[in-house]
Amino acid sequence: MSDPNTTDKLPGQGKSSFDLINPKVLWKEIDLAPGLVFLDLGCGAGNYSLSAAEIIGINGTVYAVDLWEEGIADLKARARQEGQIHLQAMVAPAGEIPLKDHSVDIGFMATVLHDLVEAGTAIAALSEMTRLIKPRGKLAIVEFEKIDGPPGPPIHIRLDAAQVENLVSPYGFKRQKIKKVGDYNYLITFIKL
Repeated sequence: MSDPNTTDKLPGQGKSSFDLINPKVLWKEIDLAPGLVFLDLGCGAGNYSLSAAEIIGINGTVYAVDLWEEGIADLKARARQEGQIHLQAMVAPAGEIPLKDHSVDIGFMATVLHDLVEAGTAIAALSEMTRLIKPRGKLAIVEFEKIDGPPGPPIHIRLDAAQVENLVSPYGFKRQKIKKVGDYNYLITFIKL
């Protein structure tokens, strides 16, 4: 449990890009479908997780993972209130997710990879995604265009699509496509080889 007297915040904590993107375009481009196992790494408040849970339905599972304890507690309450019993929210480091190897159909990171790079934890997170995603499964990453904001982080922290591909490719993923999913954000998808 974090100390309420400290002011330490995780990068991007409490912020969400969900209202900046078009979820219909996003989920279509990712091929989100009923019955899948979906992992939202760095889920924050869980807006993406809840939206995905509606599509995946009770025959699938949504895992929402973040270090932000308050956000996870709030997400659990929202999921219960909305009847999303197949959404499992948990507090865990990006490199130590308590799930079985090759148990995830789609790994997802929404505007979090740049924070992981900044924090020095991107290698652990991408290694963990490699362990968790099934062969021929998908890794989907939403990031801010590398332009001046707001909204979003400062331009020197942002990652363009080539930088994302250079980070992800060494972990056994091949780029599939890049698609604009909002005025400020793009989606890049990868297939696990």
